[in-house]
Amino acid sequence: MISLREVRDTDLPVFWDHLSDPAAQHMAAVTRGYHYDRSRFDTHWARIMADPDILMRTVLADDEVVGHVAMYGPPDEREVTYWIARAHWGRGIATAALTSLIGLVTTRPLYAHAVADNAGSIRVLRKCGFEITAHDKVFAEARATEIPEVLLTLA
Repeated sequence: MISLREVRDTDLPVFWDHLSDPAAQHMAAVTRGYHYDRSRFDTHWARIMADPDILMRTVLADDEVVGHVAMYGPPDEREVTYWIARAHWGRGIATAALTSLIGLVTTRPLYAHAVADNAGSIRVLRKCGFEITAHDKVFAEARATEIPEVLLTLA
């Protein structure tokens, strides 16, 4: 069973394990400094957890912390993001979690970004009603190069 709950401080070490996985970083491609440095991770998450405009939830699969989902940004530019531990990919968890998160708000449109070769993430977003609305290029720190990216919109 997949469920969401508010993030707890005890979730953060688990999130660190998920975000610092090199194979998952490569797939996500667009990483930030906090994916590689625990001190920066702690600072980043303290800011996120203190920001009332960020809707952040822990993803549970059978009561195990398996990732997180979030919605952030100004009301007319709200964006979704998620990260599921690699050991749990391909089981419908991201789709269920994102569907639940989207159901918590009526704000539309919502936006998401994915690197063009991350077929799994694009599939999750499309199952949740997002459509590809633009193509761009983005610098992918995890791959140390610029790569194609898609913008998806949920109207």
